[in-house]
Amino acid sequence: MHYSVSHHKLNLVLAAHGLSSGDAGGIDKLFGGADGYYWFGTLRDLCPKGATITWENQYEMVKAIQAHENATAAEDEMKPQVPSAANIAALSKLLCDPI
Repeated sequence: MHYSVSHHKLNLVLAAHGLSSGDAGGIDKLFGGADGYYWFGTLRDLCPKGATITWENQYEMVKAIQAHENATAAEDEMKPQVPSAANIAALSKLLCDPI
């Protein structure tokens, strides 16, 4: 299964669930509970505006998201966060591309 992310796709996901980009509580729930809003922000930061990033499988998607998190945490001299299993499940569901 393929996965993709873009600012447009993230906006469509929020709209489909009746959320705005400022609804931290709703985005937390949608993106897997605790830290869901954080991972939503990470995805927006990872993907340049106007671009779409695609992955061949879930493992490549998670690897890319974690690599971005690791790099930004290192820049800020902080310990990187790791998405929970619930976050990964939500990201996988929301970012999978239909056949």
